[in-house]
Amino acid sequence: MSSIKVECIIDENCKIGESPVWEEKENSLLYVDINGKKISRWNSITKQVQSIAVDAPVSSVALRKSGNYVITLGTRFAALKWDDQSVTTIVQVDKDKPNNRFNDGKVDPEGRYFAANRRSVYKLEKEESIPDGMCIDTEGKLWVACYDGGRVIRLDPETGKRLQTVKLPVDKTTSCCFGGKDYSEMYVTSACQGMDDKWLSRQPQAGGIFKVTGLGVKGIPPYSYAG
Repeated sequence: MSSIKVECIIDENCKIGESPVWEEKENSLLYVDINGKKISRWNSITKQVQSIAVDAPVSSVALRKSGNYVITLGTRFAALKWDDQSVTTIVQVDKDKPNNRFNDGKVDPEGRYFAANRRSVYKLEKEESIPDGMCIDTEGKLWVACYDGGRVIRLDPETGKRLQTVKLPVDKTTSCCFGGKDYSEMYVTSACQGMDDKWLSRQPQAGGIFKVTGLGVKGIPPYSYAG
């Protein structure tokens, strides 16, 4: 196995970077900044980032089989057309709770888009880290970003045993996905919200997006929303 390399590919200090999704046909990485209220797309060939601002916290983005994307925006499922930057509500929940929002969202193998308003939080180990976003590799093992833990870990979902640890130069790692030409690269989002100036001076790349290579495993392509 080649040596593991971690590099910051997008140094933009997202408040809460989340929901990385690889879009193969565009050779691009999609991600959101929840409290920054924007969806971004990084082109791996040109290295350019394009962003679309929205009117509410956006917690996830997913591919759509019919083209373009779907997002969870506040308490809405919405369609996003990239070219004209239009956002159209598909359905809204919790209309009587204007201060609520979706936490995260993911498409399952059947093409259904699931999202949750809240979730239980469990301590992962002795350190004060919290399991956050995750993805799966072709061997069926889980990769979990550890918020306030500065790392992504590989777990055997059957035994719970930790198989590998990848440390990052920022504490608030939020989520991860596989991507690249053969899905052998891992992309990790992070956050900088809640960090004071002293903390940020020690971790100037907080909120950036990182690429990890040399893991020796590959991931599976993301599922697309069928609607």
